[in-house]
Amino acid sequence: MNRFILLVLMYTVICGVFNGKVYASSNCQPRTIEESYLEIGYKSVDAALRDFEHHYKQDLQLPLRVPPVVFTHVFARSYNGDSGSDLFEMEYINEQSSENSFLTIVGEKDKFKITEKELIKEFRLKDGNTAYFLSIRGPDSVRGSNLLVFEKDNLQYRFSIDKRISDKITPEILVQIANSIDY
Repeated sequence: MNRFILLVLMYTVICGVFNGKVYASSNCQPRTIEESYLEIGYKSVDAALRDFEHHYKQDLQLPLRVPPVVFTHVFARSYNGDSGSDLFEMEYINEQSSENSFLTIVGEKDKFKITEKELIKEFRLKDGNTAYFLSIRGPDSVRGSNLLVFEKDNLQYRFSIDKRISDKITPEILVQIANSIDY
């Protein structure tokens, strides 16, 4: 009888200690979107703008308007390349919706070449410059980008949106955003 009680006690202790639950502690936490963007050279818009203006020795005018979709973050970076690849890049993103993105790239005049097969429509901006609306195919033929390309102050501006939100961000809205640079 003592053996039976001892066996039951041992069984209870063992089952109490090893009840099937596993507790894990991980030092590897998923990176935040901010950490991911900072790691690839993005920073605050103000810091990237200062870098670009210091390199070009001129003010860079940015649009006051943004597309009418929800964004959760905005990041920017400046490339100061020796081979004429100087760029200012500003990206609005939505952490929960990958199609909600708006990319502004500003670089040297005439750097981005416009091809006839991608050109959809031309617009006249309020400062008299011409803006070109383009459609760029993605790798899967469904995705891709719509772009508005124009020149201002000896710089070339490119606005890019995901085609999946082209019903919300029309070419006319991109033109309104371009026209908001002069305010």
